[in-house]
Amino acid sequence: MLAKVATVAIFLIVGKPAYRIKKYKHPHLKYVVRSKISGRWERKFFETKAEAQTYVQQKEIELLNQGREAVQFPSWLRIAAQQGHERLQPYGKTVSDAVDFYLQHLEAAQKSAKVSEAFVELIKNREASGASIRYCYDLKLRVGRFSKDFGDRIVSTINTAELDDWLAGLNLAPVTRNTFRRDLRTFFSFCATRHYCLDNPVVKTRKAKEVDGEIGILSVDETSRLLKAADDASLPYFAIGAFAGLRPAELQRLRWEEIHWDSNLIEVKAAKSKIARRRFIKLRPNLERWLRAYRKHHGPICPDGLRKLELETRERAKITDWPANALRHSFASYHLTHFKNAAELALEMGHTNQQMIFDHYRQLVRPADAARYWEVCPESGTRGNIISISA
Repeated sequence: MLAKVATVAIFLIVGKPAYRIKKYKHPHLKYVVRSKISGRWERKFFETKAEAQTYVQQKEIELLNQGREAVQFPSWLRIAAQQGHERLQPYGKTVSDAVDFYLQHLEAAQKSAKVSEAFVELIKNREASGASIRYCYDLKLRVGRFSKDFGDRIVSTINTAELDDWLAGLNLAPVTRNTFRRDLRTFFSFCATRHYCLDNPVVKTRKAKEVDGEIGILSVDETSRLLKAADDASLPYFAIGAFAGLRPAELQRLRWEEIHWDSNLIEVKAAKSKIARRRFIKLRPNLERWLRAYRKHHGPICPDGLRKLELETRERAKITDWPANALRHSFASYHLTHFKNAAELALEMGHTNQQMIFDHYRQLVRPADAARYWEVCPESGTRGNIISISA
């Protein structure tokens, strides 16, 4: 009775019998069941008619159940699914793909946090990991500025377009803007590890185009006048900057105990280095002569009120043009030309490779000037006078 009801229902739904039993000429398989349900013909072979009939009954009941499910499927939901399918087709995606993608974002939003909260977590994480004070300060400065503008926003809701607009709105020089972008990338990478966002939206932001400017250095005569004009408080700072090439921040943190007189080396400790790596710089003969009178000193080398002392010393030395990183760039330029050892220079300057050395410092000075630079020394027995250097 159930089989008859199923057959009638299938006939009403499909319009004709869905399965047909036919005799088949074969030594063993005497019957074939033909069907066309999914738009293509299918065949199934049986030895007896009873087997074929049992198979048809089972398939018709299955088809009836599927038809009942289709009837019970709400029309508005069928329309929504069809429209979603059509809209996703150009992208090669399915409704299931869309649902999975959206569920991921909903779950991320539930697990996410405010920017201000994630910012505090980032700083605590970096401090606990042993990051340098300088590094943490820079993160607080740059990511803190972002947190000030986006503090109440949920991390997972911030997109690439918003970040691009925010970076452009800073109105900063390209190098500085890219530094902000780098720190934002660090912030969102940290958030991704905490599952506050699915991916890092900063990765797709546009990097500002940096145009390399000319490296500015002091001439040999300017260097000589600078050291002659320096007082006891500022002379070590200027001499080490000119003849050891430390970064300004590294030089400001250097202590007398980190000058190893017995091995003629200046140590830059990892905690004080920009790249968090320990390195040594040669204490060359002319620099040793400049510092000889301070050999028993201890404590910080950088004097108090450095900015004021620097301006006063430059004024006494009649140096009107002071390029950015003047002492460090001068050291690198004269070093490369005179000693012709890019690998050694890269190590002493704290670079990871020699490419930057060649890109910025090659062919900036003449060999004769480089030779004169490394002969700039105080007169024997005095601190304040400079040996006269012939042109």
